[in-house]
Amino acid sequence: MNPAILAYHQKQTEEDQKICEKLAQIILEELSEAENKIWHSHPVWFLEGNPIVGYSKEKIGIRLMFWSGADFEDDRLKPGTGKFKDASIFYNFVEEIEEMDLRNWLKKSREIQWDYKNIVKKKGLLERLK
Repeated sequence: MNPAILAYHQKQTEEDQKICEKLAQIILEELSEAENKIWHSHPVWFLEGNPIVGYSKEKIGIRLMFWSGADFEDDRLKPGTGKFKDASIFYNFVEEIEEMDLRNWLKKSREIQWDYKNIVKKKGLLERLK
């Protein structure tokens, strides 16, 4: 894992650190080929340069976000503003992470992708890749 992500984890509270470490462990197992780095101040995993999944510390907990999650057809993932195809879930305790759900969402994140990598070149137009 990218050392910058480890440093991000170390800046979190004890419980948030446990959440981040668990999320990272499962993401790394399911998306072993993905590049991971700090992007816009939080950990993000990319497939072929396209952001897939990431998490960040928010006021209400650790937000796990899937860039194409709005198309996963899962009510537990809450869509973003509607401008893009992102969807998120929040965690406050590591025990809230349902590992099988997370693994299924990660599989879907590989199968369902929108082209965020080229959104600026295409002047905000978001196109489906997979």
